[in-house]
Order: sequence, then C-alpha cells, then structure tokens
Amino acid sequence: MSYKPLDRIGSRPMATRVTADRGTSVAPSTVPGMDYLRNPKLFKGMGFSLEERQALGIHGLLPPRIKTQDEQVDNCLRNLNRYENKLNQYVYMIDLLDRNERLFYKLLSENVQKLMPIVYTPTVGEACQKFGYTFKRPQGLFITIYDKGHIYDILQNWPENDVRAIVVTDGERILGLGDLGVHGMGIPVGKLALYTALAGIKPHQTLPITLDVGTNNQKFLEDADYVGLRHRRVTGQDYDDFIDEFMDAVVQRYGQNTLIQFEDFGNHNAFRFLEKYRNKFCTFNDDIQGTASVAVAGILAALKATDTKLSDHTFLFQGAGEAAIGIAQLLAKAMEKREGIPEAEARKQIWMKDSKGLIVKDRPEGGISQHKAPFAHEHEPMKELEDIVKELKPSCLIGAAAISGVFNQGILEDMASFNKRPIVFALSNPTDKAECTAEDAYKHTKGQVVYASGSPFEPFDYDGKRVEPGQGNNAYIFPGVSLGVICTGIHHISDEVFLGAAEALADMVTPEDLAVGRLYPPIEKIKDCSIKIAANIANIAYEDQTASTYPEPKDKEEFIRSQLYNYEYDGVSALPERYDWPEEVQKPFSKL
Repeated sequence: MSYKPLDRIGSRPMATRVTADRGTSVAPSTVPGMDYLRNPKLFKGMGFSLEERQALGIHGLLPPRIKTQDEQVDNCLRNLNRYENKLNQYVYMIDLLDRNERLFYKLLSENVQKLMPIVYTPTVGEACQKFGYTFKRPQGLFITIYDKGHIYDILQNWPENDVRAIVVTDGERILGLGDLGVHGMGIPVGKLALYTALAGIKPHQTLPITLDVGTNNQKFLEDADYVGLRHRRVTGQDYDDFIDEFMDAVVQRYGQNTLIQFEDFGNHNAFRFLEKYRNKFCTFNDDIQGTASVAVAGILAALKATDTKLSDHTFLFQGAGEAAIGIAQLLAKAMEKREGIPEAEARKQIWMKDSKGLIVKDRPEGGISQHKAPFAHEHEPMKELEDIVKELKPSCLIGAAAISGVFNQGILEDMASFNKRPIVFALSNPTDKAECTAEDAYKHTKGQVVYASGSPFEPFDYDGKRVEPGQGNNAYIFPGVSLGVICTGIHHISDEVFLGAAEALADMVTPEDLAVGRLYPPIEKIKDCSIKIAANIANIAYEDQTASTYPEPKDKEEFIRSQLYNYEYDGVSALPERYDWPEEVQKPFSKL
C-alpha cells in the first residue's frame, strides 16, 4: 500500500557545499533535525509527530510508529522491570536522562515511590561507589584543586547561563559510606534530579558540581578505574582558599541569588562553612539543615500520634555529627517558638552520644568539639548506649551515626518499658546502615513504637495490622525549600526557613497516615508537599521582608505553580488526519 507524503511545511535550512571538481552546489542541511535527535532537551523519541519528522528532516530516521508520551512511560517501566539489579535500573534511568530529559522527568515525577529509591537513596550509594565503571557522559562540572585561580573560567564552560541552583560536594562523606572522592558526583546529580521531579525546578537552571581535592580512600587511590585526582586530600589554607574562590566565582558567573547547596562535606568542614557563608551567600547545608527539618517534621507528627508536647520528651541521639547536631539545634528552636521555652533550657532535654560516649561537661576522654558543647550536660561519663538508655530513660531515640543495628532488641525493649509510645527514628542511610529495621522496632516494642527511618522499608503486617513505615527522607524538604528560595529571591537562608518547612510538612500528615504508622505524607504526594512548603516559605519571606521578588504575589501558591517546569511534550502529539498513512502504521504494533 502506498501513501501520499506530506506537503512540505516550510523548508529545512539550506547549506552551501563547495566541491573541488563540481564547483558550488546547494544541499539541504540536516543539522537542525539531527540536533533534535541528539539533544536530550529536545529529543522526544518516537513521540515526534509525522509533521515534525518531515519538517525537521528526520523522517525515516525513526521507526514509523508514533507514540504518546504516556506510551513511552509505560515502555520505560517495562524496561526497568527487566532488570532485577537496582544498580542496572539506576544506569537505565541515567541513560534515559542523557537521551530524553522530558521523558525522564515525567517517568520519575509520576512514579516517585518506585523510582526515587533508584535515582537516589539507597541505590545512589552503590552508584557512587562504582561511578568509575559506569561514567559515560558529563552531567555536571568537575573542578579540581589545580583549577585554583581559574574557577570562573571552568564555570564559563557550562553551556547554561540561567543557573539558579547548584548542589556541590567534595565527596568526603558520602551518605554513610565515607570518602568517595570525585565518585561522589552521583549525589549532586541525584539531588538536582529531585529538584526537578519533586519541585518542578527547571533542569536547565540546575548545576551539579564536584570539587576534587583528592581522596583519603586508599582503595580508590589504588583502583585503576578511579576517575579523580590520585592523591590524598588537600587540606588547610589551600583548601579554604579554593572554596572561597569557588563561592566568589559562582556569584560572578550567575549572580548573588544563585542557591548553593552544600552536600556531603566532612563534619569538620560542613559546620564552619555553614557559619562562614550563610550570611554572605544564598546557601545551606542539606546534611545539617535539611536533615534537621525533615526529622523535626517527623517529631512534630509524632506529637500528634502520642498526644504530647515537645517539652514532655527527653531526646537521646546516637551520633553527634552534622545530622544529629542540626536536628538538635532545630528542635531547641522549635521548643522556643512553639512552647516559649528558651533555647538554652530546651537544650537541657537533648542528650547526645558520640563515638567516645555520652557528651557531658568536662568529659575526661576525647574532649568535646565546639559544635557539640551546647549539648554537654552535667553527668558522669558513660560509654555504652545500652547503659545510657537505661540511665536517661529517653522518650525519643534518634539514630544518625550510620551504625547498623545499634538499636538492638534490648534497647528497643527498654524504650517500651518506660514509655507508653516510644519514638524511634533510625535515620541513617543507605538502608544497610539503619539503626534498626521497622519490623524489628515494632516486634521488640510489641507494636508500641512510633517509628521513622531515613531509608525506605517495605510495608509489613504486624499482629494483623498493616504497617507502612514513614521515611524521613530529606527529599521532603530540600526541593520545596529551594523552590521557595528561588521563587522569592531570598538572599540568605535562616533556620526559621527550615523550621517553617518542618511545620508545613508536619501539618500535611493526616490521621489516616498516623493510623498506618506513617509520620510523613505518602511519598507519591511529595511534589504537592514541595509546593506547599515553598508557599509557606514565601509567606515567611514576605512577612520577614527577606524576599526580593516584587511585587509580592497575592496568591503565593498560585505564583509558585506558575513557575514550574513542564515535562510534557510540546507540538502535535497525534497523527493529523490529512496524512494518508496506511492504517496499520497508525495502530500499535501489538495489533499488527
């Protein structure tokens, strides 16, 4: 059967070709059409209509079937299900991002519960460990210590000019996996994918960056497939000057309002950089402030489940690093804001244990760093967590030190013995670093526990009741915070922003969520959470006069929704009636 080709709608650009023996001739250039096939921002796969294929000069370069974007999503899900290994699924998703950006974000945005554990925690941890094996195409910038003095020039090499948000790491403390050096790039890439998928921030406005100053991971230094600088980390003044130049270069290249999110820096650098830069740049540290916000949101939701106030509780942290200190500081602020308890008094209800034992004043062994000092109380030194739990009788136990299984049966049974509803947060990730599983927490407290984790656990049945553990993932917080900051033009991000985000998230937890053990909204509602958080931040910013976007929008949520990225294909998505294609070509292949 023959068909009548489409009458040409316009024409392709004409290119002049000069040949040695034939002189000058004119031939159509295929470059514009090929750009549509090679550029992931433009590529639509088999979603190009017949009109588009002929107008762009790509007719014949694609199979004749024309698919809707929804059909392509279904195909992607079937392809993903072919892979049993999570790392292979991660590689498939990254390959899709390299090929078809809009399809990637539609797939991820509309299948968050299934795919977020693949593109982010826990699978991204393994992807970072094996980054050297799987690297194919650049998705961000690698800036080394040897680029010092020329960082602005490196930033100039990034092809986008309208960058609003940067996630940067130096790879020293990736998740609970330690120093992964330049292989930590998977974290900025994954975080910014969630910026777009969960908060609608336009992908061309995001930039992942890894600062390579070396690695102290001896295994990587000896690994032929490690792709970073092969020497130990540069520290001291050279390192600090390098970070200073990076911050200044970002402002010079993209402007003062560009959001810089610090991610997975070592504890010793994370706190001091936060204090050094927070009032000079538009910046925050997700490990400190994002983790604090999502944890406090979970605690505020737990108050609903236990019908208590913050001041009714004694908090004990297993760990005193970035995450734990950030949560503790925001908890104290929450007590002051919500219950009028001065921060200094609120801190007396918060205890911490680090690798050397309970943090107490005048601790004879190990000393106490500056950022831990506010939580050092009068008490005799103690080393073992089991003994500390028996002594302090906390009502809320929070794990943030990546020590797998440290909340053992004895500790969980003790928590249930002196609390009607013990609150247990096992926040470390990836999953194999969790302090206890959800199932163990329920089993060893005989179902009394109010539980949340940092990594996902599958629903299970306990005593005839279905339990759906809540995941305290930072993804509930940082995309919405960033969206609110970008839309309102906040210059400096205060702790009040993160407390406001925590309160907004906790307010979205329903009685139905609490009834099945969730302290967070269902993960599939996370995009709505991000928009609500951003709108709440906008309200705070205009009330506090920290916003710089004017005039002030009357409806903050409507204004924010108007800024969101649209991942749907543009143009004609169906076959126009005037194309006389054979009927069988227009049918799905399954019906041929």
